[in-house]
Amino acid sequence: MRCFIAVLLLAVTAVAQSPRERWTQEKANEWYGSQPWLVGSNFLPASAINQLEMWQADSFDPQEIDKEFGWAESLGMNTMRVFLHDRLWQQDADAFKKRINAFLAIASKHHIRPILVLWGSLPRPLVRLLR
Repeated sequence: MRCFIAVLLLAVTAVAQSPRERWTQEKANEWYGSQPWLVGSNFLPASAINQLEMWQADSFDPQEIDKEFGWAESLGMNTMRVFLHDRLWQQDADAFKKRINAFLAIASKHHIRPILVLWGSLPRPLVRLLR
């Protein structure tokens, strides 16, 4: 979650700053050429029926996620899209953040860069940040 919030802060800060010098086409192509091709899918572990169950305290399953990310890595995948539901934030934000951090550590271990998608309403701290 820290990584996600840091990226969000960078995006908000970039928008709030004065316009930067536009990259040349060559510089943009060079940057793009250095990025890996994204290969992945939406992710939901076999132990969960939906995005709520994936993250709930009673059903969060780091061993299953680790096993499945191992499979994904062996197939050459480098990204996974996962959904973060606001209801889990409302229930227990601190515990939810710990589960997200555990998930991010597993992803990092397998060289997978997840795309975190906010599902439902934005958590209040993020809404205030975006204003």
